[in-house]
Amino acid sequence: MVNTFYDCYVILNKVYGEKAFIKQAITDTPIEEKNRAVTTKICYGVLDKDITLSYYIKYLAPKSPKLAVRTILKIATYSIKFLGKKPYAVTDAAVELTKKLGKGGASGFVNAFLRKFISADIPLPNDKLQKLSVEYSYPEFVIKDLIKTFGKERTERIAASEVHNTTVAFYEKNGEEYLKDRKFDYEKTPFVNVYNVKNFVRNADYDAGVYTYQSIGSIAICEAVSGGKNLLDCCAAPGGKTVRLSHKFDFVTAWDIYPHRVELIKDYVKRMKRENVIAEVCDAKVFNPLYEKSFDAVLCDAPCSGTGVMSDNPDIKLNREESDVLKLIEEQKSILNTVCRYVKENGFLYYSTCSIMSVENYGVIKEFLADHTEYELVATDSPLPHEKIDKTLQFLPDISGGCGFYFAKLKRKHV
Repeated sequence: MVNTFYDCYVILNKVYGEKAFIKQAITDTPIEEKNRAVTTKICYGVLDKDITLSYYIKYLAPKSPKLAVRTILKIATYSIKFLGKKPYAVTDAAVELTKKLGKGGASGFVNAFLRKFISADIPLPNDKLQKLSVEYSYPEFVIKDLIKTFGKERTERIAASEVHNTTVAFYEKNGEEYLKDRKFDYEKTPFVNVYNVKNFVRNADYDAGVYTYQSIGSIAICEAVSGGKNLLDCCAAPGGKTVRLSHKFDFVTAWDIYPHRVELIKDYVKRMKRENVIAEVCDAKVFNPLYEKSFDAVLCDAPCSGTGVMSDNPDIKLNREESDVLKLIEEQKSILNTVCRYVKENGFLYYSTCSIMSVENYGVIKEFLADHTEYELVATDSPLPHEKIDKTLQFLPDISGGCGFYFAKLKRKHV
């Protein structure tokens, strides 16, 4: 167990100490291969439950231990509380890890803390928002927004939802036959040739473009977009929506503000063998008169809080604050106010996020429509369960396969 805990510590130290993203931290860390699955599970679990685990530590140790010890305690308390590991075996492994890291002076504290944790009955906070935040390990500002929009009971269901399977999309091969032949446990989704697969293991066919990974919410957005001649995907990286929409449009222009992210789009497009896409470095907030009224459709998959995909990206819980959301809203408005000028008359402007916060979603669209009378909302639908807000779609984790996305379709009127 100590070797697994050591690998978890190295990965989590990069996330907590160096602000690395969890996926990159795992990729960059040599892991004992036989324990890869459990190591990954613990690392994701610790980050997913970080708010709860931090509360436990603060409750039992009012004087906060240093980062290295806090990380060890989070690995251990998560393993006991959420994985059901034997408490004393976990305690012994945590103490041994503390010594292995050259922090033997703290080993007595780690031992005493975990023995106290094993027998403690830790109460939840009295404050309503804090209680829900700790109970479900959800940021308070997100809980606050959800309660305002959906009420307390629905908020609890949303916060308790998790993603358990991997969504795999096939384009040229019959996905069901592929999965059956390889004896994968899968279930169909509402979308053609898209499946939720349990314990899916990537192989060489991924690099060959036989299949790709894409969130079910992201696919739902693409399916809600009407096809046409030319599309601008103005915030396109890493390229999943670009590739899927290239099957619905004659030509797709994909932008991102950062060169290295444009390279991700190009790599994705090449892997999936799409030849009707051009990827360019471009700041969608800066108006370019060359593109005015030149696209049949524009997709603005705006930078957002990512609160709808925290199950897949639990480090979002560490890196997002309410002040960040306010800045993101201004960026969302700026992009929309610019790229709306690129849509032809009678063309469509699509707005989407991977957020469950109303302030980033319908709140942005409502303000945009008040300022842009040349646009009108168009009713749309999806076979993936969702909530309708006016004519827009809000996908929520408790009903939409564990993910949260937003989608609005607007038409530019003929003047």
